[in-house]
Amino acid sequence: MKYIWTFIWTFLLVHMMTYVVSNMNGVAYDFQTATILSVGMTIILFIFPFVLPEVPAEKESIH
Repeated sequence: MKYIWTFIWTFLLVHMMTYVVSNMNGVAYDFQTATILSVGMTIILFIFPFVLPEVPAEKESIH
C-alpha cells in the first residue's frame, strides 16, 4: 500500500511542479512529460532506501 500512495503523491506533486514551471517559462503544459517524470521520480524514490547505508541509532543521552 505504501508503494501506491508513494506513486499517487509523487504523481500529483510532479504534475503540480511541471504545471507551475511551464507557466513561469511561458511554455504549454504537457501531461505526457509530467507523467514520465513522475514515474521516473517514483522509481528513484523506491531505490533510494536501498542505496543509503544503515546507520545504527544513537543512544539517547539524558540532559
